[in-house]
Amino acid sequence: MAMTSTTIIDTVMPARHQRTALLICDITLIIAGSVLLALSSRASFYLFSPYVPFTMQPFVVMLLAATLGSRRGALTVLLFLAEGAAGLPVFVNGGGIAYLLTQPTAGYLFAYVVGAFLIGWCCERGLDRRYTTSLWAMLPGLIAIYLIGFIWLAVWLHGNFLVAFTTGVLPFVVPDLIKLVAVSLLLPSAWSFVRKFRNRALVDANQPQK
Repeated sequence: MAMTSTTIIDTVMPARHQRTALLICDITLIIAGSVLLALSSRASFYLFSPYVPFTMQPFVVMLLAATLGSRRGALTVLLFLAEGAAGLPVFVNGGGIAYLLTQPTAGYLFAYVVGAFLIGWCCERGLDRRYTTSLWAMLPGLIAIYLIGFIWLAVWLHGNFLVAFTTGVLPFVVPDLIKLVAVSLLLPSAWSFVRKFRNRALVDANQPQK
């Protein structure tokens, strides 16, 4: 039997049988997600690294991907990048196509697309529904973000992999693991609430009318 690929947003939202309604809903979710990503870049500051700031974007990427799934999650990040490339100041230090080609953090931005797809793919297969497996749904995406961002930063630093690691990876491991654990706890809790709500609604629907 083929596995049904669903995320929590597909379960919460009412069934959408019409193609137009489905498309409008997906577009709305993707646009809203890109706005949330842009807002998350505002909460940023440089601390241990002169090249890479602390931001809430990894947390938002994981949360959006887990909620929206692989395709919508990746499209959300792509729209966010397109907004920045068009000149909108959605990135930490502004926007513009040059930003995506010259900034030391651009690799992390591109990596969000891959990370979102991987996390969404894992969550579509139900890994986010239990506390024992939710962390493993988030981890591949976070690793991909680190790997691609690290490689880009190392190239930007003319092959200095040690500096790239100590300024682009090491200071962020603990904070990002905290974000990962937070999302890993949030999603199963949300699924538990949804299941209880649906079961209660089902019981109420099956009760005889007075």
